[in-house]
Amino acid sequence: MAIVAFFFLFSGIYTDYLWFDAIDYTSVFSGVLLTEIVLFLAGAVLMVGIVGGNMLLAFRTRPMFGPAMFGGGSGADRYRMALDPHRKLIFIVGMGMLALFAGSSFAGQWQTWMKFANGASFGKADALFGFDISFFMFDYPFIRMVLNFLFTAVIISIILSAITHYLYGGFRLQSPGVHASRAARAHLSVLLGVFVLLKAVAYWIDRYGLVFSDRGFVNGASYTDVNAVLPAKTILAIIALICAALFFAGVIRPGGMLPGVSFGLLVLSAVLIGGVYPLLVEQFQVKPNQQLKEAAFIDRNIDATREAYGISGAEMIEYTAEADPAKVKTNDGDASVSGVRLLDPALVSATYEQTQRIRGFYGFPDQLDVDRYPDSNGKLVDHVVSVRELLGPPEGQNNWINKALVYTHGYGFVAAPGNEVDSGGLPAYDAKDMPVTGQLSTSTKLSEPRVYFGETTAANEYVIAGGNPNNPQELDYPETGGTGQKNTTYTGKGGVPVGSFINRMMFAAKYGEKNILLSGDVNDNSKILYVRNPRDRVEKVAPFLTLDGNPYPAIIDGRITWIVDGYTTSNEYPYSQSESLGDMTRDTTTDRRVVAQQPQDHINYIRNSVKATVDAYDGTVTLYGWDDNDPVLKTWSKAFPGIIRPASDMSPDLNSHVRYPEDLFKVQRYTLSRYHITNAGAFYSGQDFWNVPNDPSQGDQQTKQPPYYLTTTMPVGNAKPSFSLTTTFVPREGPNLAAFMAAGSTVGDDYGKLRILRMPSNTAIPGPGQAQNNFQNKFSGELGPLGLGQANVKYGNLLTLPYAGGLIYIEPVYVQTKAGTGQEPYPILRRVLVAFGNKVGSGDKLEDALKQVFGDAQQTTQTQPNQQTQPNQQTTQTQPNQQTQPNQQITALTQAITTAEKAYADAQNALKANPPNWEEYGKAQKRLDDALKALRNLGAEPAATGTPSPSPSVSPSATPTTSPTVSPTPSPAPSP
Repeated sequence: MAIVAFFFLFSGIYTDYLWFDAIDYTSVFSGVLLTEIVLFLAGAVLMVGIVGGNMLLAFRTRPMFGPAMFGGGSGADRYRMALDPHRKLIFIVGMGMLALFAGSSFAGQWQTWMKFANGASFGKADALFGFDISFFMFDYPFIRMVLNFLFTAVIISIILSAITHYLYGGFRLQSPGVHASRAARAHLSVLLGVFVLLKAVAYWIDRYGLVFSDRGFVNGASYTDVNAVLPAKTILAIIALICAALFFAGVIRPGGMLPGVSFGLLVLSAVLIGGVYPLLVEQFQVKPNQQLKEAAFIDRNIDATREAYGISGAEMIEYTAEADPAKVKTNDGDASVSGVRLLDPALVSATYEQTQRIRGFYGFPDQLDVDRYPDSNGKLVDHVVSVRELLGPPEGQNNWINKALVYTHGYGFVAAPGNEVDSGGLPAYDAKDMPVTGQLSTSTKLSEPRVYFGETTAANEYVIAGGNPNNPQELDYPETGGTGQKNTTYTGKGGVPVGSFINRMMFAAKYGEKNILLSGDVNDNSKILYVRNPRDRVEKVAPFLTLDGNPYPAIIDGRITWIVDGYTTSNEYPYSQSESLGDMTRDTTTDRRVVAQQPQDHINYIRNSVKATVDAYDGTVTLYGWDDNDPVLKTWSKAFPGIIRPASDMSPDLNSHVRYPEDLFKVQRYTLSRYHITNAGAFYSGQDFWNVPNDPSQGDQQTKQPPYYLTTTMPVGNAKPSFSLTTTFVPREGPNLAAFMAAGSTVGDDYGKLRILRMPSNTAIPGPGQAQNNFQNKFSGELGPLGLGQANVKYGNLLTLPYAGGLIYIEPVYVQTKAGTGQEPYPILRRVLVAFGNKVGSGDKLEDALKQVFGDAQQTTQTQPNQQTQPNQQTTQTQPNQQTQPNQQITALTQAITTAEKAYADAQNALKANPPNWEEYGKAQKRLDDALKALRNLGAEPAATGTPSPSPSVSPSATPTTSPTVSPTPSPAPSP
């Protein structure tokens, strides 16, 4: 059994080495492994040396005459007689288990040791002790680790030495009191003295840990910590030294008086000085005057937190946002609005799935990604992008050969401009199909569309590729217009060769699959590909990084490449506020599990120090140092020299697709919701704290709105449209908009620049929730028919951006057929909603909705002066119209009803055709939409909208009976 266990252990280590060797990161494998081995041996030897040495000392100093010297036997004699014949075996086994646990625990702290051994200076001192920040980040954790280890070793030594002395007559529990030999008393006195001496050291070191205290209003040393706990810790350290000396004195002075006095003094001082005194100071000095007493320490916390989270450079801009569209001119808006992204990456995933997966064994992730690519004119446009990944063999064909040798990879890059759709409401793909076609694939010179490494391709734990170049058997893609398939053979440099018998045997043991060893299709050309998820690959080669939850694909230098953002994090930055990383990054995307959730570990320092890339074809991992000023990155670069390349090595193509990372932005917006305040008094009162609004598209669910990538123009200087990551804030109390924040995501001077537009306090700007309510109230009559029958209305991402001196909301509305209608449901863009202040508009296109909001407002502004200067003329002209208006409106209403009925009938006939005539259907649907809009304008809008009918002779009941049953635009059939 031991041989078998060792073989499987060795196979795991050996295959890990082969994996690191295949991607040229053996220095990480060897560096971590050697460090763990050294720490394991150090911990094991030290623990066994301390504990085993004390047990041997207790055994060797046992009384010469045994237990008889205390006058007769006891229960200990029976235990000794049972254990004594096996004492060597028991000792060896016990020390072996102790060595295993101690060594494993010590080896598990390899990162703490490496940071201590390679720590780089921050060049900045803490506010309390004047030490460089690196002491608290790198040295203090290691000192605490060593102290905890020594405490554990000494406590175990005391317990086991006392048991040994007891078994071999060193002392007896007799009445009255304890009778001990001189050797046992001296031995245990020394051990207790060492324990108290370590306690003195711990008291002294604890003083430096006060910079992480959570006793006060905020994290960091508070008034009580500095004025009560700090001197108390110093006094306790001195008292502990005195008590240790008294324990050592018990070695030469018989009796238990000195140890008893020292123990009582230690406990009493710990209770009174270490516990009661700080409690009294907190209760009677601080709490009655907390704002005044804590002001200086809140200032320290604010400065440290803003620095540690990288928000000290955030620019706060007082933005006098206009809320009335009648007071603005549309040409005051920037050009980025007309090209704003309308495709919602979370909703159109199903659309990509049904229109571009080609076969059922391909798929797309639940949330697509947003990047930017040039259009045919060279202008950068936001794109919704993804790769077509392999889900696995078809149902019923999931045997080992298909799973491991045939269905090995996905194929193709799929992208669509985010600001447009085709006539049927579907994405206007400029990279699509198999093989990949489209303007984007041509302009980017995509030369390698195969995806062996991806987010969902990794559902197959491993594949074996490249076996027979003369007889390819790996499915590349189904042939167009036929039932055959195009095959290929993997020729990439990635993967571990499995041609040798040894390698095949090791991987057969690793995966418990005998076919790896026996299959004739596995030959000298074969390579096994595993750890294929880009995030997992980067995590394996850089275990010291925390990775962003949302890697994204891009076409870099003609190849599909995954970009993964890496963070250096810590929870040891003095005075900085510690928060759960999982809580700070939680929003709709993490709750829906469409991006990876971060752990609940607490952090108080974060930097986006590394940009990592993973080649989708050969799995090559490259790490680029993005923040050269980060001391934590410098520390790890010193620990693993050569694995992190300078950012200057990044190609221009890669630089053009770098974006500001989502999880860092989420952490910063969470922090800025409070730490935009830099005044201690205002921070204490908390009156101006903000919240991240709940996602209005999710109804009543209390989940935070995610940040959105989009091209926007910040109203500062001569700013131009820029790809940015954006979010909004609302007050802690109230639904109005409090602020808008954007981070530049284009490499250059603007990259990573956080700008916050603070809304005016004297003007109510609607928040996202209010804008959503306005949309639903105003357009329920128009959107209602789209969601009846066999369809659902789905609201897309509610985008917010500066426009025309204010803030504009833009939201796409999709229609999705219900499940069970004979076709797989997916959303189709049918409306665009726009809100500026309390004015809202709706249109098939963004331009139409903008005209409703701003065009009507301008017209009203222009006509009001005429109405004021010519009141009599206006009355004379309107009276005849008022007399004839009912008949005219009824006629117009009848015509609109007739048009709607005819359009609906034409749409149904187009659907019933075999195959369905999608072109005619789209035309009929457009006529139906126009008719419904006409009905709404004529006053036939349902009362739910809150808009009264302009004529008493026209009631909402005049709406044609066919309109509520109108089926929304169904989906085109997916490609066969």
